[in-house]
Amino acid sequence: MAATLELPTLSEDRKDQEDDDYLDAITGTGRYLSGNENSIDTENDDQAATCTTSLSKPIMKSGIRGASANMVNSIVGAGIIGIPYALRQSGLVAGLLLLLLVAFLTDKSLRIIVGLASFHPLLRNRHIETFEDLAGACFGKLGSNFILVNMFIMAYGAMLAYLLIIKDTVPSFLGVDDSEKNEKLYKNLIMAATSALIMLPLSIQRDMASLAVTSTFSISADVLLVCFIAGYAPIKETVENAGGFGKVLATDSVNPTLFIGLGILSTAMACQHSAFIVSGSLENKTMKRWSTVTGNSITISVILCAILGVTGYLGFLDETKADVLVNFDHDLPIAKFAKMLLAITMFFTYPMESFVARHVLVMLFHKGDMDGRDDPSHTGEDGYEAGGFLFLNRRQSWTLSIYIATLIPAFFFEDLGPVLSITGAVGGGCISYLAPGVIYLAVNGEAFLSSVSNLLQNKSRTMTNETLVTDSDLPVAGDSTQVMSASENAMGGIGLPIAGSRVMATNQSHEGPKPLWYYIGGFPLWCKIASTGKINITQMVDDNVTGEITNSNPQGNELDNEDTMVPSTSEYCTAIFFILFGVLSLVAGLTSNIWMQVTQN
Repeated sequence: MAATLELPTLSEDRKDQEDDDYLDAITGTGRYLSGNENSIDTENDDQAATCTTSLSKPIMKSGIRGASANMVNSIVGAGIIGIPYALRQSGLVAGLLLLLLVAFLTDKSLRIIVGLASFHPLLRNRHIETFEDLAGACFGKLGSNFILVNMFIMAYGAMLAYLLIIKDTVPSFLGVDDSEKNEKLYKNLIMAATSALIMLPLSIQRDMASLAVTSTFSISADVLLVCFIAGYAPIKETVENAGGFGKVLATDSVNPTLFIGLGILSTAMACQHSAFIVSGSLENKTMKRWSTVTGNSITISVILCAILGVTGYLGFLDETKADVLVNFDHDLPIAKFAKMLLAITMFFTYPMESFVARHVLVMLFHKGDMDGRDDPSHTGEDGYEAGGFLFLNRRQSWTLSIYIATLIPAFFFEDLGPVLSITGAVGGGCISYLAPGVIYLAVNGEAFLSSVSNLLQNKSRTMTNETLVTDSDLPVAGDSTQVMSASENAMGGIGLPIAGSRVMATNQSHEGPKPLWYYIGGFPLWCKIASTGKINITQMVDDNVTGEITNSNPQGNELDNEDTMVPSTSEYCTAIFFILFGVLSLVAGLTSNIWMQVTQN
């Protein structure tokens, strides 16, 4: 039986290599060569499909600019207006350092999760098209549901925050006085009316590419809003009254409520929950193009957040509110104009989060079939939608339900700060940091376990031989010590070596107790994660075997490369840092919020 076994290898010449591949985009240090410098088609490979959902794919596509605009709009939402408050809680210096750290981790995680799903040698042709599919490939239904729940927490918290900002800004812009007798009623009516007329119709759109224009308007409004706060915040007077800038740095560099600020910053920068929706809308998706989108988006967002945060905080210091515009004189015409800009941003950003929340519910209840193809009334025609309530289709029904579910609590909630902080601590901690790190270890499970085995070699007896396989070398029934590399197995798509091919056969026998550093470094947990991921992904690959080796190169080109590149130790350390930082953000963020609420009451 003749078959082509494709194994990626590391390029020796990185300077002239222009192909878009998984490893280079994530680490910047190496490249997998597939014998083809064109983009990898991750949507039209009929030979391998892993996803069990009937995910409705976008009809409209957007270019790099449109995808970048949508991503920036997803990042710079309600969170940006809370950045000055985050600096107040964290401290000026600590807050800025946390902003840079969160931005770096966000960019890194966006490249990791999309890169693993679309361009990793083990997964790139398995039709992993959503964040939950990626987690499910590593940890089954538990992993998938973990991602979906936290995606919904992030989206729902953000949508609630947007409505609260609308309730706080639009009535003031329209002249509603806080001292009026029925002020709360007027605010709620205005919030309901304006959101129903603007937010709801935009949210009902089918594809995120439809929001590229409104996202551009939203970003423009954000830029003008930043300019307003930077230009009109009473920085000079406030800093002088506080004893000068040096005194501010000495007293407000780091605050005990550091993790409340981290939660708000995580909310502001979190966009992992919409990463696959945006990347799915990117025309001709390659890792290079996706990296361009994330790089542009994070850079623009950090600049806007830093300028608004520093100027807004220095303008009001300890008096800074969760919505910094509340600190400005409501009667100033320029302040009303700024509130209008913020309202525009909220109107045009809410649909981004609604898309995510709708995606979660459609995945949970309809296995991704937003078009209602499983409904008896569906005609089977492309573009036709069914499966909703009354005269609405499924997409419209879920969108309306989500809108009502966020509108009702917005009638009663007033304080924006806890909403932003708790959303960031729970959803951001889990989906922005914890999940990408865990998934990275799981997908590269075999390579990680091999690296740990090498670290333990002084306590182990390992014999490794690379040989040319002949008929006499094939595994013998009952020989439990001979194992194949899962990478070779997955790339080839079979469970046994082929005569004439080259394999790595390893016999391992670890004797004696593990050293102390193994336990102090948490390696039992990291190895458990890697082992679980290795088993599940190997099983996933085996389930797609159809009798012959599946050509993992959708372009059909043959490769002579025999060695698979193993990720570096620094990448594993980064993944572990993601996990630890996510746990810290979750636990400390919730604890800080609870403590603050108790002490204030």
